[in-house]
Amino acid sequence: MTRRKLVLGAAATVLMAASLPTSAQPAWPTQTVKIVVPTGPGSSLDLIVRLLSDKLAARWGQPVVVDNKPGAGGMLGLDLAAKSTDGHTFAIGFNGPVANAPFLYKKTPYDPAKDLRPIVMTTSQPNVLAVNAEKVPARTVAEFAAWAKAQGGKANYSSLGNGSSAHLTMELFLSEAGVQATHVPFNGSPPAAMAVAQGTADATFMVAPALLPHVQSGKVRLLAVSSEQRLEALKDVPTLMESGFPGVQALAWNGFVGPASMPDAVVARINADVNALLADDAVRSAMARSGLTVVGGTPADFKRVIDADVKRWGPVITRLGLKLD
Repeated sequence: MTRRKLVLGAAATVLMAASLPTSAQPAWPTQTVKIVVPTGPGSSLDLIVRLLSDKLAARWGQPVVVDNKPGAGGMLGLDLAAKSTDGHTFAIGFNGPVANAPFLYKKTPYDPAKDLRPIVMTTSQPNVLAVNAEKVPARTVAEFAAWAKAQGGKANYSSLGNGSSAHLTMELFLSEAGVQATHVPFNGSPPAAMAVAQGTADATFMVAPALLPHVQSGKVRLLAVSSEQRLEALKDVPTLMESGFPGVQALAWNGFVGPASMPDAVVARINADVNALLADDAVRSAMARSGLTVVGGTPADFKRVIDADVKRWGPVITRLGLKLD
């Protein structure tokens, strides 16, 4: 599904959700709602949830608690959501633990296809190739590839976790460029970005929010984005396609998922309320300033995105021989 079709479909859903009568919504929640974030504070996922949590609490008339549970490439937090039974716990997921994990690990603590229920996609954004501005002299992707190749396998890169879109995008790029580098995974984008800023990691691929403060301080340089088109918020940063690597395209997406046992009415309520908030100009502007593109849409829309990622990245992971056990 193209981004244009996804956004147009989401817009229609947002308008429909905003017009739902109050009487059509279920008597939920009846207690505190917990949203599990499988990455640390300051990550793009944490930013999204905290931007929405107070507004959701106001709509629901119940407190909304944000519970950061980083670890195991996001699987620790997603496992909590998959096994929750209180009817009031769900999580924000991303590519790694929702779509890619089964291809990377012999065994996972949950089956994403069977144990997780898509609720609503929140945002989708490209990864950005970034390098340490002092240690790495490259100012273009081609120069970075040449520099990394000259390091004779000693270059390294950080990611926000094993199996994440950031990890896989870099591995795909290295394969296309014919370069070897060591992967250094972190629990979330803030420490992974900090590693590049401090020079303990040479480069990274990740979404923009955690990188921007280091770009502004001059410690990190952005070289390219992994989408088909340039980001509105980063117009001066070319795409990988423009930079000579058309085979490296990837989007990092986020969205709310709950346990498979979550009732239809609750899924519909969360979906409608999140879509209504994603249609708010202030929320959309805040997301855009952080390089996040609002999506929204139905649970079925989100499932199609997940299924498409499984179909696309499964063969790539197999071809690259990536295994994390």
